[in-house]
Amino acid sequence: MTLRSIVEAKAQAKALRQTLADQGTPIRQSEALERIARQHGARDWNTLRARLARPVIHDLAPHTPVQGHYLGQPFTGRLLALDKIGKHCRIKIKLDHPVDTVKFDSFSNWRRHIQGVIDENGQSPSRTSDGVPQLIVEKRPSRDG
Repeated sequence: MTLRSIVEAKAQAKALRQTLADQGTPIRQSEALERIARQHGARDWNTLRARLARPVIHDLAPHTPVQGHYLGQPFTGRLLALDKIGKHCRIKIKLDHPVDTVKFDSFSNWRRHIQGVIDENGQSPSRTSDGVPQLIVEKRPSRDG
């Protein structure tokens, strides 16, 4: 699971701390944060925190490979357009593979392109009925390492 915010990282650390305490191995919150950071490929908590605090939109430009979730479905694709609107951006993405945006078995709605508005953290202000951003976008990590 990709972390999208400092709040999510701290929630994971709190859950880890509670699980370990329930098993008779209590740890400090700082140790839980360090473990979560390493679990997500960061050297330490400060490195992970800095990565999560960096605005996503500064790393995006047309033709950038991106990944994320649209209406709860994971996707990869390439950014076609990006128009800044204050602290937000209107974006268009061509998907690598079509995504079915409907969760029902009785019908489908396959998308090859998606568009939306994201904030500086790569999340749409619009939410689904369960409170999750409709669109979450981040730069796809390079395969070089």
